[in-house]
Amino acid sequence: MTKLPKGNQTIITEFVLLGFGNLPQLQILLFMLFLGIYIVTMAGNIIIIALVVANQDLHTPMYIFLGFLSCLETCYTSTILPRMLASLRTGDRTISFGGCITQFYIFECYLLAAMAYDRYRAICCPLHYPTIMNPRVCANMAIVCWLCGILMPMGKVIWIFSLPYCGPNEINHFFCDIHTVLKLACGDTSRSEVFIVLISLIITVIPFLMVLVSYACILYTILKTTSSEGRHKAFSTCSSHLTVVILFYGSACAMYLRPKSSHIADVDRVVALFYTVVTPTLNPMIYSLRNQEVKAALRRLTGRKRFS
Repeated sequence: MTKLPKGNQTIITEFVLLGFGNLPQLQILLFMLFLGIYIVTMAGNIIIIALVVANQDLHTPMYIFLGFLSCLETCYTSTILPRMLASLRTGDRTISFGGCITQFYIFECYLLAAMAYDRYRAICCPLHYPTIMNPRVCANMAIVCWLCGILMPMGKVIWIFSLPYCGPNEINHFFCDIHTVLKLACGDTSRSEVFIVLISLIITVIPFLMVLVSYACILYTILKTTSSEGRHKAFSTCSSHLTVVILFYGSACAMYLRPKSSHIADVDRVVALFYTVVTPTLNPMIYSLRNQEVKAALRRLTGRKRFS
C-alpha cells in the first residue's frame, strides 16, 4: 500500500479491491470461471464486430449500432475482468487511482437509447427511415454516444478524485464502484454525494426515458397494425434490443435503487456481477441466436454451409 504524508495526514495513492478475498478456498475455481467468461465475452463481441465490418449486408443502422455496442462491451469488460483475474491468481488486489478512473467510464446507456431510437424510426416512420437513418448518420450517433459516455461522467470523476483519501483504502467490492470509493473519502462528503447523484441521474435516467418513449411509440404503432404478420415482424426486430435493455437497467436498478439499509456486500457483488460481467457475455448470443442475417454472415465468414 502506497501512502504519502501530508501534514498530519496520510494521503492514499491506491486502493485495495477486496473482491472475493473472503473466499480463499474458491480462488482457483473463481479464476477459471471468470477466465472462461472473459474469453467467451471477448470472442463473442469480436466476432460480432468482424461480421459487421466484413459483410456489406450488415452495413445497416441496426448492425452498425450492434457493432459499436460490441466494441463498447469489450472495452468495458476489459477494465474490470483482467484486474479481477490478476487478483484471484496472484493475490495482489491493489489498484491505482488511474485504474479506478477507467472503471468509471464506458457506459452503454446512451448507445442503448440510440438503438431504441433507431427501432422507433424503423417501425414508426418506415418510409423515411432509409433517408433519416443512413449509415453515416448512425456512425456519427454512435460516436456521439461514446463521447457522452466518456465526457458526461468526467465531472463526478474529477470531483471524487479531488477529495482527500487518508485511509482506510480497502474497497469491499471487485471493482471501483463510485459509492464504495466515496465512502473512503475523508471529511464530510454529503455535498459530493448530492452532486454525484444529480450527475448520475443525467447519465442514466435521461437515456432510460428516451428508451421508454421510443418503445411507447413503437408499442402504439404495433397495436394499430392490423396485420398479425406485421406485428410479429415488428416485435421480432425489437425483441433482442429490448431484452438487453431489461437485463442492463433491471440489474442496475436492483443495485442502485434499493434502500441503503438493504445493501449487503455479498448481495451487491452478485448483482454487480450480472450487469458488469454476465450481460456483456450474453449480448452477442441474444443478438445472434435468433437472427438469420447474423447467422448467414457467420456462414459466409467461416465458409460453412450450415450454421444453426
